[in-house]
Amino acid sequence: MHQPEDLLAIQSCNLSCLPENYQMKYYFYHILSWPQLMYVAEDSASTPPKIVGYVLAKMEEEDNPADIHGHITSLAVLRSHRKLGIADRLMSAAHFAMRESFRAGYVSLHVRKSNAAAKHLYVESLGYKIHDIEAKYYADAEDAFDMRKKFVAAAESLSDGGGGNKRLTGPAI
Repeated sequence: MHQPEDLLAIQSCNLSCLPENYQMKYYFYHILSWPQLMYVAEDSASTPPKIVGYVLAKMEEEDNPADIHGHITSLAVLRSHRKLGIADRLMSAAHFAMRESFRAGYVSLHVRKSNAAAKHLYVESLGYKIHDIEAKYYADAEDAFDMRKKFVAAAESLSDGGGGNKRLTGPAI
């Protein structure tokens, strides 16, 4: 379960990692609309445990019920905690919840064309494919890759056995 202070820590992580920032009401909207799709990673070696990453996701509302799909709104991991598999675990948890809670057929996201590290994570580690390019998608007019990952019938395995735990914790994860 998320705590109210989690939203401030998530916003702080967003501000330190990404050029796209959101107002607090946007986080409230997500957590109230899709609480199953918000995960945080904590470093349990910190006292108190510190949020070092998050994934914020939602379900897209479509006219065609056969096109039910999720969308990754934002993923961030503090620089000090990158290259530890945290982003992969956060994304896998969100993917699992999209399939189990909403029966999503696929998930989409946008990533800056210049963000080679994120593109590598999405394509090489998580199996996303470039669906399209959206011209001038970002506020600074940079193009975005519209990426998608089709879910297969077999669920991705998670170390906690299912997506029920909203906190992925560990020493210096």
